[in-house]
Amino acid sequence: MATAPEKLLLRLEWKVVRRLDGRLQGAHRTAYRGSGIDFTGLRPYGDGDDARHIDWNVTARLDEPHLRVFTEDRELTVWLVLDRSASMAAGRPGRGKHEVLAELALVLARLFGRGGNRVGALLFDSGMLRVVPPGTTRRHTLRIGAELERTAQAHGGATTDLAEMLDAAGRLARRRALVVVLSDFIGEGDWERSLQRLARRHEVVALRIVDTADDVLPEAGLIVVEDAETGEQLVVDSADPLLRVRFREAVDARDARLAAGMRRAGVPVHRVDTDRDLAEALVEVVAKTRDRSP
Repeated sequence: MATAPEKLLLRLEWKVVRRLDGRLQGAHRTAYRGSGIDFTGLRPYGDGDDARHIDWNVTARLDEPHLRVFTEDRELTVWLVLDRSASMAAGRPGRGKHEVLAELALVLARLFGRGGNRVGALLFDSGMLRVVPPGTTRRHTLRIGAELERTAQAHGGATTDLAEMLDAAGRLARRRALVVVLSDFIGEGDWERSLQRLARRHEVVALRIVDTADDVLPEAGLIVVEDAETGEQLVVDSADPLLRVRFREAVDARDARLAAGMRRAGVPVHRVDTDRDLAEALVEVVAKTRDRSP
């Protein structure tokens, strides 16, 4: 009997993967920025060569500029950084942020894996870390799905430390890689500095998963508002005009801080709404990423 992750993957392969197959390859700018991983030798410097690759010790010894030569490694390693914190549980049943994140993760793992690339996953929940080492097969994608199902259970009350999540990704991804961060980016910590460190070593793309509940206060009279991550509750009058204005201002300020931090780190951030068609959202991500390419 098929497991829940296998049923989900079968559905996604039929509805999403087959529509996107081949369209994500090349969406990232590069995995290695012009040089490979393995040093293979030296050669004399020529016009047009990158002076950053000059071996100055050999140049001084031979009295002639020589370059270090590398073998380019075109196998891409992809790390999926998956936010499994409590705030990701927001949304309507069956189509909340947790579910959309799981679908995105499985689609990306399957698409990149089918292209011969190695895909690993880091699942982060308020300090709890689960790691799936990089792999390429469909069975490997199902392993990521099993971890997603496991982490979809009860969550603690601690607020997400986004900086800790990004630092954990930096420790795991030792070789240059494409790092895709899937999160609602609701949390605390000096995440901007951590993101800048990560982006200096890797190609980083952020997929911000958003539900209507994150942005809109319903007009329903007296309601109980609960912080999904701390569990703190407060009774408010959702029809109060002043409250609605302050709520909108807080949402706008949060979005502006996020956009500014991503911009300073040089990381593209793409919004994926929970009510959006997944294939259309990913096609838009690819198009915008290619538009940024030099």
